[in-house]
Amino acid sequence: MKDIEVVIDTEEIAEFFYNELIKRGYSPSEAEVEEIADITFEYLLDKCIIDEEMEDE
Repeated sequence: MKDIEVVIDTEEIAEFFYNELIKRGYSPSEAEVEEIADITFEYLLDKCIIDEEMEDE
């Protein structure tokens, strides 16, 4: 199987969820979508769909 590199950004996830929830008639707060994004990221880690790599700052 071929490995591919995918970058998952929780800010991008939060923006995606925010836009999708707005389309569906919800009005989530910024804090709520950030929590959903963090939960989604943790879910992907838990299911071994992604591996977390720390950025060098």
